[in-house]
Amino acid sequence: MAEIIQRDGTWAFDGSTIRITPGLHRSVPLFRQTYGEIAVPLEAVSGVVHEPERKRGRLRLWLREGADPLLQATGGRLPDAADPYRLAVDTDRSGVAEYVAEEIRHALLLDQVPREPTAGYLLPGPPVPVSVRSSDGTVSFDGSRVRIDWADTSDRVKRATGPRIMALGDLVQVEWLPNTGSGDGSLRFVTRETMFSKLPPERDPYTLDLWGSVRRDLLTALVAAAVTARLPHPSTGEGGACDGRDGSAPLVPAQAHHHDVLLRRLRELGELHRDGVLTDEEFARTKAVVLRGFS
Repeated sequence: MAEIIQRDGTWAFDGSTIRITPGLHRSVPLFRQTYGEIAVPLEAVSGVVHEPERKRGRLRLWLREGADPLLQATGGRLPDAADPYRLAVDTDRSGVAEYVAEEIRHALLLDQVPREPTAGYLLPGPPVPVSVRSSDGTVSFDGSRVRIDWADTSDRVKRATGPRIMALGDLVQVEWLPNTGSGDGSLRFVTRETMFSKLPPERDPYTLDLWGSVRRDLLTALVAAAVTARLPHPSTGEGGACDGRDGSAPLVPAQAHHHDVLLRRLRELGELHRDGVLTDEEFARTKAVVLRGFS
């Protein structure tokens, strides 16, 4: 057993699995504490490195492309401190960190673990049900459907449409961008009908606009990862564009269908305007955004 225990967390390697446990110190980000312990099978690992520095170094674990739904959903956009595959190492523990890294590298060679992308997820992702309260509303996922309940501070268009409920089978992919504090983030659920939508996050009823607490908004990555883990793996080619030339049905809407979706959206906006939910200015501004989708 190779193990290193730090304030930032613990890594323990038994020859087949790297068990990563976040530390309980207040300096450990809420995201990592909420995500909890991760058991990484050796076959999911592409490499490991210890990077010593004068005051504090770090251990970094690199996973094979397509092995982890969390990395797939976040696309390398997690802040360094929130990345569960990085461990801050005190200078006086550098020798232990290098030993752990060497043991993992040795096992990768012995088991001849390939570095190529995987054909399926090797980690399960966050357990369900999972629910996160963000600046724009509360998003929940129970394993079969996603539900968004808008906050009082959400755009009037979103609140007027009521809770948004999406079946897992209707989703094509999840797009996640973090709230960095200097720029807003978003969590968008892409369906076959909304694939061509150009609505801004603050007005898109399929998107959470992340503009509030950076610490809490980061937790929406848990939902993004949980949904991603249950969608077709990227290696299958599902969820991407298909022109139908191989005889299969296109996965993206045809242009005519895209226009139908936009027309339905315009009708919804018109009804909200007639009912007095949207002001003249709000209706005109949102209508202009939808009309741009026809171009």
